[in-house]
Amino acid sequence: MVKNPYQTIPAIIQEIIEESPLIRTLKVKLETPIPFKTGQFIELTIPNVGEGPFTPSSSHYTTDWMEITIMKAGFVTEAVHKTKIGDRIGIRGPYGTCYPIDKWKGKDILIMGGGVGMAPTRSLFLTLLHDIDNYRSVTFLMGAKTPNDMIYKYLIEDWKKIDKVNIVRSVDRVPEGETWSENVCLITKLLDKIDLDPHGVPVVVCGPPVMMKFGTFDLLKHGYSEENIYLSMEKKMYCGIGQCRHCVFGKYYACKDGPVFTYDKVKNEENIWE
Repeated sequence: MVKNPYQTIPAIIQEIIEESPLIRTLKVKLETPIPFKTGQFIELTIPNVGEGPFTPSSSHYTTDWMEITIMKAGFVTEAVHKTKIGDRIGIRGPYGTCYPIDKWKGKDILIMGGGVGMAPTRSLFLTLLHDIDNYRSVTFLMGAKTPNDMIYKYLIEDWKKIDKVNIVRSVDRVPEGETWSENVCLITKLLDKIDLDPHGVPVVVCGPPVMMKFGTFDLLKHGYSEENIYLSMEKKMYCGIGQCRHCVFGKYYACKDGPVFTYDKVKNEENIWE
């Protein structure tokens, strides 16, 4: 019997973390484990409302429960932000491509995550931490609009204590009444504050389209190679299996051929930053 690609697996919300005014993380217990590889995405269903594609923010080594970090930005995500502990949801997947971390052993790795784009990069970061001795170092650049918008604040100090890990954070501005003692600049400016030889270094970029666009251009200026810049192109994905065609750009489906692409593969396609 062919598996129904739209069949969801029941899950129960066990914990809710309010990361920022617009972003929350759900920790869900799965009725049946969903093995995934970091970079892939799932479809999350809110009963009687609808579903949407999201990338897990937990390590791919954890399968019986999953964390999913979601920004309030539309109809389904509005419903997600009204859920409560104990609510039942549905999850199907995983779908799409993953980060080729087996190829990165022995290398320095650079991650750039902006806003809710820190969710898939957090999954990658936690997955790399599981086997941190396989890598030379992991540098995680994290950016947000303001201090209140910075997510995963409660995890930073523990992450900074880990050998081979370098965490550098920035915010675009500090509104009156908010406090911040770290960098105030665009996340792309943090490239001037790290000491990495760009030759052969894999770089993962995920965030708002404008951040990914200019982040990629700045990485190229700093000497990072097109084939080593990995973009999480979660563009207009709906069904997750290439049937609705909303996510088509050029010759690619974001959901089936991605969402992980290297820049050299997509640089000549139209409207890649939209």
